[in-house]
Amino acid sequence: MATRRRSLVPKMKGVEAFLSPKILSMDPDFPQTGLCYVPLESVVMASSQPRRYFDPAKLAQLAESIKQHGILEPLLVRPLTSGQYELVAGERRYKAAHMAGLQEVPITSRNLSNREAWQLSLIENLQREDLNPVEETEGVLELLTLCLDCDRRDIYRALAQLATAHKRGSKPTENIARVIDEIDKVLKLTLGITPDSFRTSRLPLLKLPEDVLVVIREGKLEYTKARAIARVKDSDQRQTLLDQAIAKNMPLTEIQSRIKVMTEQPESPPDRILSQRWVELGRRLQRSHAWRDRQKRDRITQLLNELEQLTAG
Repeated sequence: MATRRRSLVPKMKGVEAFLSPKILSMDPDFPQTGLCYVPLESVVMASSQPRRYFDPAKLAQLAESIKQHGILEPLLVRPLTSGQYELVAGERRYKAAHMAGLQEVPITSRNLSNREAWQLSLIENLQREDLNPVEETEGVLELLTLCLDCDRRDIYRALAQLATAHKRGSKPTENIARVIDEIDKVLKLTLGITPDSFRTSRLPLLKLPEDVLVVIREGKLEYTKARAIARVKDSDQRQTLLDQAIAKNMPLTEIQSRIKVMTEQPESPPDRILSQRWVELGRRLQRSHAWRDRQKRDRITQLLNELEQLTAG
């Protein structure tokens, strides 16, 4: 599922609270090493990585390409006191290099803090061509928590307070306005949307059922199809439809047709229909002015008497 490739890094130089300018600087005085080759075993993974899933088939294709042509873009790493290097960006190439059996890999080493290293890892992840809306949303949220030095609940709270202020026709508090301003900067440079749009169109994606989120993250099903299946409330039915949609590569129209059949209410039995009609009729009689008309009142009384006789015993 292809999406547009964003050129994030060059544009972020003006966002002071978002990324440290020295991370983005191409100044040759910035502490770093040029391109060099190091043993692959000297490069280690960070304790946490922003990317969660790699398509096995695509990873195998990259490994085969690396066998023939080598790694064309060096891994970005930072030096450790142990003499090893910690991977900052290039996890997919790193894994494929292991699969290809490389002994050495090209690296560019930069002296980065924990925060800077994590920021660059997130940025590289957001620049992936196959990124889906769920991964985009999760990545941007991670960047926002770094930018504002807070957790996700604080971001949710600020966006909710902004929405409340708009609804009341008022302005958010000064503190909230400052937070929203920083959120707005980041969103413009990543997703190209406003804080309001992020709240209404992106955050709800993370509330999808976990089984649906899994297939989206793993790239097994297009986002639009998975979102449609998420409307099926019964977890067993939903999982069955997910499996079928993936196995048969169902078009969205067929998925929607199956969902319609699943969610249609069964026809009520005749006795239930009559009971519902009687309840509704009672409500209408209580609100009706028919009792003021003598002829109508007499006719209603006659019909009630007949109903009493029919239902007696």
